[in-house]
Amino acid sequence: MTSDIHSSAVIEDGATIGDGCQIGPFCHVGPKVTLGPGVVLKSHVVVTGVTSIGEATEIFPFAVIGEVPQDLKFKGEETRLEIGTRNRIREHVTMNAGTAGGGGVTRVGNDGLFMAGCHVAHDAQVGDRVILVNNSALAGHCVLEDDVIVGGLSGVHQWVRIGRGAIIGAVTMVTNDVIPYGLVQAPRGKLDGLNLVGLKRKGVARSDITALRAAFQMLAQGEGAFQDRAKRLGAETESDYVRHIVDFILGATDRSFLTPG
Repeated sequence: MTSDIHSSAVIEDGATIGDGCQIGPFCHVGPKVTLGPGVVLKSHVVVTGVTSIGEATEIFPFAVIGEVPQDLKFKGEETRLEIGTRNRIREHVTMNAGTAGGGGVTRVGNDGLFMAGCHVAHDAQVGDRVILVNNSALAGHCVLEDDVIVGGLSGVHQWVRIGRGAIIGAVTMVTNDVIPYGLVQAPRGKLDGLNLVGLKRKGVARSDITALRAAFQMLAQGEGAFQDRAKRLGAETESDYVRHIVDFILGATDRSFLTPG
């Protein structure tokens, strides 16, 4: 199988192009780029830097992937961007490479949807099946676990972690960590409950949803500091879903938490 490369595209010497790739008009692929099998660059796409893109990922016009970080501490060191398989990266999306101070690599998982105009900054670590809605932005060093949704026009502060299955409402600024399965909304993001719709859509058992509801209430109204409540919850729970929340709260972080009101 061969790749289909438009005559106006620029593929620099050294680039690795997998079988079955489609590279449309006026795309530019840099010399240290690796495109996996079946990657599609629609048109006017720039892929540069030390960037690898996994199989069957599709990138739409005017996206810029792998450019240097928007970080004044960056001094030209060689860093990387790694993108997984089957992602859909829509128009005008930007994804930057890492920095030496942040581990040197920005990672994006598999099966994500990155809608028009969204941004993934340097050293972000993005899990599988993540959705960033139009014009949302992740600052540097953010961690998004699997199945996170970030609503349109929302921003995530640097170093913030968002746990698996959480959802961020539109036009929300997230300044602190979000527990797994949390629901965050309001202009200055508030933890307003659980992502029950997402849990039900994924077919999570009613017993687990009941356990999550009880856990949320304990985190909201139990005695002691937030992490103390999480420790007690961990000692009592038999639900893997609740355990995800406990492990997340007790894990390493550079931010504080959004806590239940």
